[in-house]
Amino acid sequence: MTLSLDSIAIPDIHPQAPLSGRKARLSDIEAIHELIGYWAARGQMLVRSRALLAETIRDFHLIFAAEHEGQPGGLAGVCGLHLLAPDLAEVRGLAIHPHMQGRGLGKQLVAACEQEARAIDLPALFAWTYQQVFFEKCGFTRIDKTNLHPKVWSECQRCAFFENCNEIAMLRVLT
Repeated sequence: MTLSLDSIAIPDIHPQAPLSGRKARLSDIEAIHELIGYWAARGQMLVRSRALLAETIRDFHLIFAAEHEGQPGGLAGVCGLHLLAPDLAEVRGLAIHPHMQGRGLGKQLVAACEQEARAIDLPALFAWTYQQVFFEKCGFTRIDKTNLHPKVWSECQRCAFFENCNEIAMLRVLT
C-alpha cells in the first residue's frame, strides 16, 4: 500500500518497525525526493529536485524503518545540514513519514545535524520553517528575516516563493 496525493506517493511503513540511522547515499535520492515531495505537495515544505538532492546528498541524515510484520521497510525521516558560511549552516529538508510522526524522529534528526555542526565548530544553525513550535522545542528562536546572513538571501533568490515567502526564520546559537 502507498500513501498518495495526486502523483506524489510514498511507500507505507509500519509505525512500530525497528529504526536505524545513517548518512544519505546517492542510492537514497529517489526515496528522499518522494518523502519531501509528499509534504511539499501539501504545502508543508519546499520541493527539492533530484538534481539538487544529488548535489547536496552529503548534507542529509536519514532514519530507516526495517521490514516489520510483513510490511517492507522504508525511509522514515530525512534532514539535511547545509553549510552556508563559516559561521552558519541551515537545517533543511526535514521530513518524517506520516506513519512515523510523534516518535521523536524529527528531534533525533535535528540533533544529528546539531552534533555534526558542533563537530566542525559551527557557531549557529538556521532554519526556514512552517513549524515554529517544533523548532522552539529543539532550542531554536524565531528571528526577524531582515537579520539574516547575506548568504541565506543569495540562496533564497533561487526559490519560486522568494517574492511571497511566508516561512518563519529560526536560529539556534551553539557557542
